[in-house]
Amino acid sequence: MVLLFFCLQYFIKNLSMATSLKSLSAHSSKNVQDISDKTFGIIVSEWNEVVTEALYSGAYQTLIENGAKKENIIRKNVPGSFELTLAAQWLAQEENIDAIICLGCVIQGETKHFDFICDAVAHGITNVALKYNKPVIFGVLTPNTQQQAMDRAGGKHGNKGDEAAITAVKMLGF
Repeated sequence: MVLLFFCLQYFIKNLSMATSLKSLSAHSSKNVQDISDKTFGIIVSEWNEVVTEALYSGAYQTLIENGAKKENIIRKNVPGSFELTLAAQWLAQEENIDAIICLGCVIQGETKHFDFICDAVAHGITNVALKYNKPVIFGVLTPNTQQQAMDRAGGKHGNKGDEAAITAVKMLGF
C-alpha cells in the first residue's frame, strides 16, 4: 500500500511535466524515410509569436536535417491557434501537400477560453487528418505560463516544433 501511495505521488507530480522525462527534441531514426520528394505545409499561429517563431524554426530545421528540400516546405500564417484547423483543411485539399504541421501556443488564462480553444483545435486537427487521410500534426503548446511555453520552444525541455516535424516525417514512413 505504501508503494502504491509513492507511485501515485510520483505520477501526480510528473503528470503536468511529462516533458521532464523526455526532451521534445530527442527522437529516434526509426521509420524515417527519404522525404526529399515530399511537400510539407507548416501553419504558424501569429498569437504568442515569440513562442511560435521558435517552434517554426525547430520544425523547419528538423525537416531540412531529415532531407526535405527548402522549396518543398510551404509556410502559412494564421492569426491564432483556433484558425489552424481551417488552414490545415485548406492545405490538406492540395494534392501536392504530403503532410501538414500545425504550430501554435495557447497559454492558460483566467477564463475558460483556454479550454474551448484547446479542445476545438485538437479535435479540428484530428478531423482534418482523418478526412483527408494525411498526417496533420498537432504542434500546439498548451502551457500554464509563458515560461513553460519558452521551455518547450527551444528551452530546457527541447522544442515541440522539432517533435512535430519528426512526427510528420515518421507518419509519412508508416
